Amino acid sequence: MRWQEYSVEVQADFIERQAKAKPVQALAELIWNSLDADATRVEVNLENNGIGVNRILIRDNGIGIARKDAPELFTRLGGSWKRSGELTKTKRRMLHGHEGRGRLKVFALGRVADWQTNYRKDTNKVNQYGVTMLQDNIRRIRITDEQDLEDGETGVEIVVSDLHRQFSSLECGKAVPELREIFALYLMNYRDVSIHYQGEPIDPSALISSTKVLKLDDIDDGGQKFSAALEIVEWNCKTSRALYLCTNQGFPLLRTETRFHVGGFNFVAYLKSEFVERLHNDTRLSLAEMDPSLANCIEESRQAIKTYFRDRSADMARTVVEEWKADKIYPFEGEAKDALEDAERKVFDILAVMASNYMPDFQNAPLKKRRFDLRMLRTAIEKSPEDLQIIMQEVLDLPQRKQHELADLLREASLSAIINAASTVADRLKFLSGLELILFDRQARKDLKERSQLHQILADNTWLFGEEYNLSVSDRSLTEVLRKHHEILGSEIVIDSPVKHISKKRGIVDLMMSRSLRRHRADDLDHLVVELKAPRVKIGQREVNQIEDYAFSVIADERFRHNHVRWTFWVISDDIGSYAKNRIMEGKETQGTIHKKNDCIIAIKTWGQVIEDNKARLQFFQEKLNHQVDNETALKHLREKYRDFLSGIAVEGEK
Repeated sequence: MRWQEYSVEVQADFIERQAKAKPVQALAELIWNSLDADATRVEVNLENNGIGVNRILIRDNGIGIARKDAPELFTRLGGSWKRSGELTKTKRRMLHGHEGRGRLKVFALGRVADWQTNYRKDTNKVNQYGVTMLQDNIRRIRITDEQDLEDGETGVEIVVSDLHRQFSSLECGKAVPELREIFALYLMNYRDVSIHYQGEPIDPSALISSTKVLKLDDIDDGGQKFSAALEIVEWNCKTSRALYLCTNQGFPLLRTETRFHVGGFNFVAYLKSEFVERLHNDTRLSLAEMDPSLANCIEESRQAIKTYFRDRSADMARTVVEEWKADKIYPFEGEAKDALEDAERKVFDILAVMASNYMPDFQNAPLKKRRFDLRMLRTAIEKSPEDLQIIMQEVLDLPQRKQHELADLLREASLSAIINAASTVADRLKFLSGLELILFDRQARKDLKERSQLHQILADNTWLFGEEYNLSVSDRSLTEVLRKHHEILGSEIVIDSPVKHISKKRGIVDLMMSRSLRRHRADDLDHLVVELKAPRVKIGQREVNQIEDYAFSVIADERFRHNHVRWTFWVISDDIGSYAKNRIMEGKETQGTIHKKNDCIIAIKTWGQVIEDNKARLQFFQEKLNHQVDNETALKHLREKYRDFLSGIAVEGEK
């Protein structure tokens, strides 16, 4: 059979970038190509030669590609290799791709790719030809002459061989759930389409319990507005809890980092916007979270997801308790008499709803038995944790693991201790919300003073920087820091001369916190030194130099030196300038670090990061306690507790 050779009309570096992808994502792109060719059935199979998987086959029953169109379509990378319309040719379905990049993802899997295409040349005849591409010579494409088939169906078969390695992520148990997430919206919209992986159907319909579409704020890109929507798909099976960035039609283009703590809910969310597609077409989507416009939308999506499932959790618990009250089996009567009884009821509701979810046929049991079960659970919680173990085992018949979880909780802490812990969490949540208000409110941040107000409030809440830290020094000189350092170590050295500051006579440290690690030595210590800046101050060269001067002054003084002491220096404000951003070390794990050498780390932090880290730590408890904090309550809490430090601070819209 004769073949002809064609050159790809684009630079090699562009092609190589398009050929990179994770294995499942690469497969997904090839499946999208089949769906764009109006396939109603796509099959993916892994061939095993006895040693391992040696070939990957993707077959479809689409319309194929006409031989006369193949040279242009396979060589015009970066241009429009599919019709520029929004719908496919025959079935008028939504079109996923139009730039010809998707097929190059095949080289993320193997070094050799062969396409065999069957297409209908006229109404009665099916013709066949082949296309071959090699990763080692990616700019050269071979296309065979076509031949007539006496009979046959249209479609394309792709064979990927000379695989890079044995991809564990392509195992059925791992690949099918991810493909189900990627194609969920498409398969729900087009019920006549089926995708099979190793014979297993990729069918999300039976596993999706609900969907919810939320309108987001428009994305503002230099004055041009792009609408954005978030579709949350809730599943009744385990999912990755991913957020996908999608085209306006809902085609996933990129999966973002997962940061969700939403209790026992399983979901996949899809952020849909034309702006996402624009970044994708400009090859900038992989850096999505560095684009300020999209980064804000992603953060809004994350908050919307958390709020949605927090409300879902609260509604579910309320519904269950209200049903108990309507059936007159709830073991409390009337309204709570005081705050203590109200707290006791909330603790009971949490434990009782959790228990009822694991009690066989609880909802179908007679009212008398359900009333007895709930009353006994209340008695056990209030009176005897030991009895609770027996009641759960003999009466409620809870699974063994859940029996231990509930009983151990009450064996190790009394109900009053649990309530006190819940109160601490609630106060911290109110403090965080109030602090966020005064730090980011336009009016409040103008008036907030660094030392006389912000400093004083934070000195009383060093848990913000880590539960393990205790405040050692507040608003004192480096010499006082040295004295405290030696005091913690138990050193008998007399500090009779001041610490020499690198650039000035005296350096004032805002907060120094210390923790004793107690690993292998009694004198293992971590010191955290925090330099606070008023919210209106953007961290720039001056602020960076200041925290570096503190750090290098400590390093230069031999009295600070100790083999088992680590020093961390932070400078914190609302925003970071370009100089400071350029100083931050590259890598996902740097967390704002600008200097890391021996036992000294210097880092830049924003209040947004600090508050978000604390919210993440407290979110689990907030969800379980169903604790809601509004701005008015949070601000009132902050004003009452720190009345002396917040005079003159007003928040926009405050009554």
